[in-house]
Amino acid sequence: MTPLDDGRAVSEQLGETLRSGDATIAAAESCTGGLVGSLLTDVAGSSDYFDRSLVTYSYDAKRAQLAVSREALDDHGAVSEPVAREMAQGVRDVADTTWGVATTGIAGPTGGTPEKPVGTVYVGVAYAGEWGSGESFSTVERHQFDGSRTEIKAKIARQALEDVMEAVDERRK
Repeated sequence: MTPLDDGRAVSEQLGETLRSGDATIAAAESCTGGLVGSLLTDVAGSSDYFDRSLVTYSYDAKRAQLAVSREALDDHGAVSEPVAREMAQGVRDVADTTWGVATTGIAGPTGGTPEKPVGTVYVGVAYAGEWGSGESFSTVERHQFDGSRTEIKAKIARQALEDVMEAVDERRK
C-alpha cells in the first residue's frame, strides 16, 4: 500500500468521525501543495465537513491568507513549530471551522540543513472551542520522513490526517 492509499484510509476514518461530531476542517498547506485537501476530498460526501485548503507556499501567502506573523517567520523560518501553529490557527479562524491543520516542511531533494534536514515537517492542529469556554487549543508535532520528494509529500499529508485524528480522538475523551 502506498502512502497515498494509507492517507485515503485515514481520510475516510477522519471524515466519519468529523461528520458524526458535526465538526468541520480546513487545511493550510505549504510543502504538501494541496495533498491534504486532495486526500480529504477523495471521500464521497466530504463537503459535509471539509471547507477549504489554502496552499500558502510563500512567506507572503502565509502572512496574507493566514495572518502568520512576520516575527514568527523572521525568528524561526517557515519550517518551524511557531509557524505551523499560526498556520493551523489561521486557517481554522479564516475558514471558521472546528479544526485547522497545517503542514510546513522540507520535501527535498534540496533545502535541508543539519538542524532541519530534508524530510523535516511540522504539522499543526488547531481546535476551536465554544466562545468563552477556554477550550480552544493548538498542537504541533515535528516529524521526519525519508524518500523522494513525492514520497515525502505523500507521507506528510497522511501524517497530517493522522495528527488531526489523534487530536479529535483525544478531544472526545
